[in-house]
Amino acid sequence: MDAALKSLSYGMSDDERRMSAVGLQGMRGANDPGRPESAPDIAPLPDSAQRVPNEVALGRPSRQEAEAAVRTLLRWAGDDPTREGLLDTPARVVKAYEQIFGGYRADADALLERVFEEVEGYSDAVLVRDIPFYSHCEHHMVPFMGLAHIAYYPTKGVVGLSKLARVVDAFARRLQTQETMTAQIADTIESILQPRGCAVMVEAEHLCMAMRGVQKAGVSTITTQFRGVYRTDPSEQVRFLTFVRNQKG
Repeated sequence: MDAALKSLSYGMSDDERRMSAVGLQGMRGANDPGRPESAPDIAPLPDSAQRVPNEVALGRPSRQEAEAAVRTLLRWAGDDPTREGLLDTPARVVKAYEQIFGGYRADADALLERVFEEVEGYSDAVLVRDIPFYSHCEHHMVPFMGLAHIAYYPTKGVVGLSKLARVVDAFARRLQTQETMTAQIADTIESILQPRGCAVMVEAEHLCMAMRGVQKAGVSTITTQFRGVYRTDPSEQVRFLTFVRNQKG
């Protein structure tokens, strides 16, 4: 893949990358009538790179390139990146993004590998509720934040309660949609712990809805995923929702 095509493909989905490649090939064909048209030389990203993006596969820019991009945005917004108050802003933004988007470097599966089997016959549900999280909308790169609630019926053992919170962070600290994040949490728990069932509820406020567009603050969005017995037995769903909604104290 040449430099022009590589620069076009960075940060795009597979379909977008292919469309861009086809468009680029078409422009080349128009400029060079003698060149035969052919399928673009671009390979799809592997599944692993789409789930946990790979820096090499995506051609991750350098820190200096990232800081330069921030300066460009500052100029586009109408400010002067060389004034005193903004001189160090590009470096600060890049450093902050390393933490804010640290989920791209997290292995959610590995967080659940340590299982405690000695639970003295406990076989009922385990529920961790009110897990706070912060994420960023992949459409506008604006924050959304809220609470996640997770329950599962253990089979081969239980995991440390903090691990469930870490799984939430692993997926929240990425560019996300709430729907995708909810499904990813449930997928990981189901795949690694293999419980009889798991339930995930995410409640969030989206600043892209509060700060722009319709500008409605305080609106809550709720997404759920039910697997195993939580999917097949409505009474288990009711029990989960009752635990989540039960007032503290």
